[in-house]
Order: sequence, then C-alpha cells, then structure tokens
Amino acid sequence: MEELKIPKHIAFIMDGNGRWAKKRHLPRSVGHREGVGSMRKVVEACHNRGVQVVSFYAFSTENWSRPQEEIDTLFGMLEKFAKSEIPKYAKRNFIITTMGDLNQLPDSVRNALVENMKLCEGNTGMVVNLGINYGGRDEIVYAVNKIISKGIEVNKENISANLYTSDLPEPDVMVRSSGEVRLSNFMLWQLSYSEFIFIDTLWPDMDEKIIDEIITEYNKRDRRFGRV
Repeated sequence: MEELKIPKHIAFIMDGNGRWAKKRHLPRSVGHREGVGSMRKVVEACHNRGVQVVSFYAFSTENWSRPQEEIDTLFGMLEKFAKSEIPKYAKRNFIITTMGDLNQLPDSVRNALVENMKLCEGNTGMVVNLGINYGGRDEIVYAVNKIISKGIEVNKENISANLYTSDLPEPDVMVRSSGEVRLSNFMLWQLSYSEFIFIDTLWPDMDEKIIDEIITEYNKRDRRFGRV
C-alpha cells in the first residue's frame, strides 16, 4: 500500500461550538470550552502524523458583533490558553504564532499572548498559528499598507512577503467543520490553491480518526496548481 502524503500545513475553521452546546441544552460557553479541548486533540493528532503547521481561526474580526458575554468568555479562554498551554508547547519545541491585529484585544489577553509566545523563541518544531482578531481582507490591506510604507512595488510576491503568515508555507488543505461551506473571510490570499474539505462534524467532536480521514481525502486530490 502506498504511503500517504502528509500535508505540510492544515488550516482549520473551527465551527459548531455553539450548535454542539445547543443540541445538549448547554450554555454556549460549554461548547467553546469543549472546542478548546478539541483544538488540543487536533494539534496532537497533526503533530503525531508529521504535519508541520496548523492554523486555527480562533477569533475573527466579525466576532466582535457577538454578545459581550460570549466575547468575554472567549477572551477568558484565550488568556487561560496563553498562560497554561503555550508554556507546555514551548517546552516541546513547538512554535506559537498569531495572525491578526492583537492591539484591539484586552490588555491582559494581549500581554499573556505576547509574553508566553516569547517562550517559543528559538524553537524549531511544529507551528501552531492562531488567527485572533483576524480577517482575510484586513490582512491583505495590512500587507499592501506595509508595502506602500516601504516604497516598493505592489505585486504578488511582495504581498505574500508582507502577510502575517509570510514565514509560513501556504496551507495544503483547509478544513471547515459543522457542515458550513464557505470561507468566512479566512486566509483569502493563502488559500488560493489549497484543497478545501468541508465536514459535517461539529468542532467539539473532532478527534484523531477524523484527522486521518482528512489526510486520506487529501491524498485523493490531484493538485495541479492550474496545470493541465
């Protein structure tokens, strides 16, 4: 049997936390908490299979329109993740990066992220990239403004080099959970030639078996990048 090709970079739109909780007559906060647990499982499963980079859509620029109580819950979980999980990943040689404008986050959340990501400096292992206050259109505008400030030509190469993800390979595959079939402003530039896999599983139900199914499906795709 031919050995499966492992994608270098998998990007995840984590969708379905609220619906998972609603199905069980639980508060949405419980769904988000379970979703954080699923993210840990996905990171472990991808790491064990040799994936080099995983990106997660953690908080979008559109999420500010949600009820303040839910936003506060999400930021509380993010701060806890920064303080308790990032140091553990740092000790395992993982690299934690972010994409998005962190300046709008509450000070305690931003400081927890920035300080704990410093623990990963010099690491060389798997990259866990978190989209926080992130939007794909905003990222392209951000890159173009950086190019203009440098006084260089606006072209495809320079846009790619000035994105939040300039040091990362473009995703080989994008996965969205919960049955929704859209990008929702996620990594619009980087996903131009990625394979899209949409699954019905709600994010809190993600596990290793589903990661294996995603990799198997990825291997069925013929990536031609515009070639015949």
